[in-house]
Amino acid sequence: MATDLSAEIADLRRIYASITAVTDLDELRARIATLTEESAAPDLWDDPEAAQAVTSKLSHAQTDLERIEKLGSRIDDLEVMVELGDEDPSMVEEAEGELEKVRKALGDLEVRTLLSGEYDQRAAVVTIRAGAGGVDAADFAEMLLRMYLRWAERHGYPTSVMDTSYAEEAGLKSATFEVNAPYAFGTLSVEGGTHRLVRISPFDNQGRRQTSFAAVEVIPLIEHTDHIEIPEAEIKVDVFRSSGPGGQSVNTTDSAVRMTHIPTGVVVSMQNEKSQIQNRAAALRVLQSRLLLLRQAEEAAEKKALSGDVKASWGDQMRSYVLQPYQMVKDLRTEFESGNPSAVFDGEIDGFVDAGIRWRRNQQNDED
Repeated sequence: MATDLSAEIADLRRIYASITAVTDLDELRARIATLTEESAAPDLWDDPEAAQAVTSKLSHAQTDLERIEKLGSRIDDLEVMVELGDEDPSMVEEAEGELEKVRKALGDLEVRTLLSGEYDQRAAVVTIRAGAGGVDAADFAEMLLRMYLRWAERHGYPTSVMDTSYAEEAGLKSATFEVNAPYAFGTLSVEGGTHRLVRISPFDNQGRRQTSFAAVEVIPLIEHTDHIEIPEAEIKVDVFRSSGPGGQSVNTTDSAVRMTHIPTGVVVSMQNEKSQIQNRAAALRVLQSRLLLLRQAEEAAEKKALSGDVKASWGDQMRSYVLQPYQMVKDLRTEFESGNPSAVFDGEIDGFVDAGIRWRRNQQNDED
């Protein structure tokens, strides 16, 4: 048994070595030293937004380094536990349990190393829109909103619902929310695309099976250093009153903002904040984020056109949630599936996300 455990520990060390090589711990420590020096500058808080960015990056970098170093220590401790198992058999059982925990933690960390895109480290802005399927699609959109908010809650990621547009009978026409956590964009970006729900419609008096669709869009949250300038002449701003379910007014002033980028037709609505000024600022940030991603997509499309790549686009249908005639959630890109839709809709989507990240990296490698 000790021999088997030693072989498994050796495998863990191999995985750990590949992770540290990709992460470049020396560069990470150097970055922490630089950020620590910047955070100690006496004039740091003269610019609160820039100061917050520095302190946030420092905290995230320190957390990443601590997480990696702790895993290395846990692998060292495993070897000691196996050695002690020769004299104390109970240590072998304890080592087996710890080995599985370390393997799971390494797997999670290995997925993180695959997030190396330009904006992967950013917070994320997620928009869910009801598609074809009438009231069932609106209800599906609300189910997806809850699913992602529950996923974020399970991980301790702060979220903020920035805008909701309610459907007349039930559910949502659309909703936009922010996940303010490191690598939120890189992680959730694989959720972007068309989602399909198949079930017996609770809104159909005859109990017929209904197929409905919802679209998920994920963009990186803009930072003040990105310098996405939008001329005032290119922006149309409309103001209106925020509203809740059934059109009931929840605000007595015209504080909600709808911002349209005239050249591209991109529209952003914001009604989470109490003042029009705050909603306008939030809408502008999301509009800048969408235009940033749009520019990146156009550049990628040009590269694909030059290379003759005719693969299906990322926005195609990517996941099915089937509740009738059987219970199954299946990702059509990765083939990852779950036979427990209730758990998935309650936020247990890590398996789908991890599989999506690995699938995307493989796709990128094939294109290279």
